[in-house]
Amino acid sequence: MNVWIAVGVTALGCYVVKLCGLLIPAGVLERPLVRRLAALLPVALLAALTAQQTFADGRVLVLDARAAGLAAAAVALVLRAPFLLVVAAAVVVTAGVRALGG
Repeated sequence: MNVWIAVGVTALGCYVVKLCGLLIPAGVLERPLVRRLAALLPVALLAALTAQQTFADGRVLVLDARAAGLAAAAVALVLRAPFLLVVAAAVVVTAGVRALGG
């Protein structure tokens, strides 16, 4: 039953956030600070999620094959590789480190 309560609360929260977006005057949304924050917020959230998924295991900080894959992806991005090549590099390096490490 707790799962359904969480689903209901989440759905209600999404509706309230959407409603707030519709009720905010357009003039507020056109301010430069709001536009800049709206552009940067998704990047910050994605970076935080990536860091949490890569370097955390429950409440413990870990450095394992995922960190090596992320580093390989970062190198591929610096070299301006296409996105699929970036993903492939991360997958191959992560798999290789896991295969070597057991």
